[in-house]
Amino acid sequence: MRIEKITERKKRFLELLLLGDEQEDMIDRYLERGEVFALFDPDLKSICVVTDEGNATCELKNLATYAAFQGRGYGTRLVEYLFRHYHGKYAAMVVGTGEVPGLLAFYERLGFRFSHRLKNFFTVNYREPIVECGVRLVDMICLKKSL
Repeated sequence: MRIEKITERKKRFLELLLLGDEQEDMIDRYLERGEVFALFDPDLKSICVVTDEGNATCELKNLATYAAFQGRGYGTRLVEYLFRHYHGKYAAMVVGTGEVPGLLAFYERLGFRFSHRLKNFFTVNYREPIVECGVRLVDMICLKKSL
């Protein structure tokens, strides 16, 4: 297993990024300004995008693992790598996700804690309804972890 920072042609990973954020123009808002990391084992399994949000805070904007490889620890290993990579560079990492028990539990296992809620984020910012694990997403739940 290896993790690589992707610096060129980031959009070539769009197919996988769309698993983590279903609307291309939303991805376009952060992809080029973000740092992209890809996990290979031996081929591509997971990808993520992290942005600088100022005030010593970075944000995990997108984390996606191909469906066939979900539940095997690839996302966890990628996020744990980010913690080590950004330790000392930022004071905290934030992530926004839907109000889905499994997703919230995943981030909480990694040490993220509830920060705040963005009301109607998914209904205002996305053209089509977003459904995750059978749950229609409405509010974004923002979580934070000290680095």
